Amino acid sequence: MKKIIITKKNKLEEEINSGAMIRLAGVSEGLSNAKNIHMAIASIPKDRCSTTHYHTNCESAIYVLSGEGLFLHGENLEIEESISEGDFIFVPDGAMHQPVNTGDLELKLIVARNTPIEIVEEVPDLGRKDC
Repeated sequence: MKKIIITKKNKLEEEINSGAMIRLAGVSEGLSNAKNIHMAIASIPKDRCSTTHYHTNCESAIYVLSGEGLFLHGENLEIEESISEGDFIFVPDGAMHQPVNTGDLELKLIVARNTPIEIVEEVPDLGRKDC
């Protein structure tokens, strides 16, 4: 029989941070023996952002749980789109992006990926540096 795993909020797995973005996994290879999926909550403090980055081996689906911000993307991050509670974002593999918190509260994102272990490439020369 296949085993269902429930990860309690006090048992989340801290991941490598990206800039000011902190990620806590609830479904991962280590926590749940997941083979084809990963799910985490990412938090970005007010006036802060992640580093510019892309994922080489996975697609990402992001849900804005709370807060407001900008989602920078495009070949040179030339596209800035507003994001807020209730928005969904699809990020294909290889697409550069940088979430930025522009609101008064913490920006919280639920992030799901189609692989348990992501490969992240940071692009420090692009994107916002003031956050």
